[in-house]
Amino acid sequence: MSKTIPPVLSVVPTRALVDETFKVVVENLPPASPVTLHALLYSEDKDYWEAYGHYVSDHRGTVSVAEDMSLGGTYTGKEAMGLLWSMRPEPGSRTGLRLRKREVTSPMLVHISVYSGHITEGFRKQSPLASVPTERWYMAPGVQRIEIKEKGVRGTFFIPPGPGPFPGLLDMWGGGGGLLEYRSALLASHGYASLALEYFSPGELQSADLQMQYFETAFNIIKDHPQVIPDKVGILGLSLGTILAFYLAAESTKIKPRCCVCISGHHLASNRLMIDGSLPNDPKKTRFDENNYRIWRDVVLPVPSDPSQKIDMRKIKCPMLLVNGDDDQNSPTVEAAEDIANMMRSGGNLHLLSTLTYPNTGHLIEPPYSPHFRATNFIIPTATKEKVIVLWGGQSKPHSDAQEDSWRKILSFLQHHLCSSTIPKARM
Repeated sequence: MSKTIPPVLSVVPTRALVDETFKVVVENLPPASPVTLHALLYSEDKDYWEAYGHYVSDHRGTVSVAEDMSLGGTYTGKEAMGLLWSMRPEPGSRTGLRLRKREVTSPMLVHISVYSGHITEGFRKQSPLASVPTERWYMAPGVQRIEIKEKGVRGTFFIPPGPGPFPGLLDMWGGGGGLLEYRSALLASHGYASLALEYFSPGELQSADLQMQYFETAFNIIKDHPQVIPDKVGILGLSLGTILAFYLAAESTKIKPRCCVCISGHHLASNRLMIDGSLPNDPKKTRFDENNYRIWRDVVLPVPSDPSQKIDMRKIKCPMLLVNGDDDQNSPTVEAAEDIANMMRSGGNLHLLSTLTYPNTGHLIEPPYSPHFRATNFIIPTATKEKVIVLWGGQSKPHSDAQEDSWRKILSFLQHHLCSSTIPKARM
């Protein structure tokens, strides 16, 4: 009597950076056997996130996630990384959740499992045929993490492994405020000395952080670091961080960014932005969808014809890459990009502008294989700390494709403008 060989699940590699692919294969299944591949993550916020796909084994009793079609689940079709990018909160979870890594010195632990049959719920109550734990890292071995508290600036500086010197980046997030480190940690893993800048935080940073001097000082902390190439420092911004990047590149006389990457932002802010932090704000233009989620994209529309109501993009003197989604419900990025192009054309600097616009893509364009968040909780950084649910936009599959493509092109842009030669990526 022959002994039945249990299914074998392999995930290669089991330890990788978050923007690296893995291969998930199940062997030793009966031919034409229906199975469910499942990914489970327990977040730092103590919520379970999951993704799953339905497969049927081939004549050899094998399923390969990269080569075979998912017939159902949180993703369908041939999607090598669907078990990551289609993650969503487990049914019954709190509303408006967003998955973000705050402690970058530890990995995201994702358990990949295979279950018999095509199932859609109750995974944690069932026993898998096989399971493999995997680690997804933002911070590669050898990357230094240094807390910055000098000259009034707050943030975290990530320096790649090795003696350097390295190209540098000032990394600025959006209007939600606080300190987010994961993108800078990943950029350092790709060879850039990256400062994740804190602003819009309680205390002294709440009122003082929108002065131009704060951001100029942060830029110069990077530039003056002994492991940084002083004339190879760029700026990367998302949302409000993009507005700040535009302003610094156009108006600052004290810093000269080598290039700027601007994700999901606009230039529709007057010259008072750096004086009193004022952004255009007309509450009457806030819209709500059928779920009562807030839509803020119209607040700064229509694009003003008065140049004084916009950052003067004609003054830009460094290469700029705009990364936008055409379903951005938070910021009018497509309209802004058209006006930016017109302004730069009139200023004779259009040759410095590159624009990527992705269909059915929302506001929160993250590193590859990050889950898509169409709407999430958002705490408005005012004295009242009002908590709302904001509609960001996008559809999961095209948004995921945009994240993967744009990250590759962002790294290529940075390589071209900040590096005199190819810089090695840190190895896991």
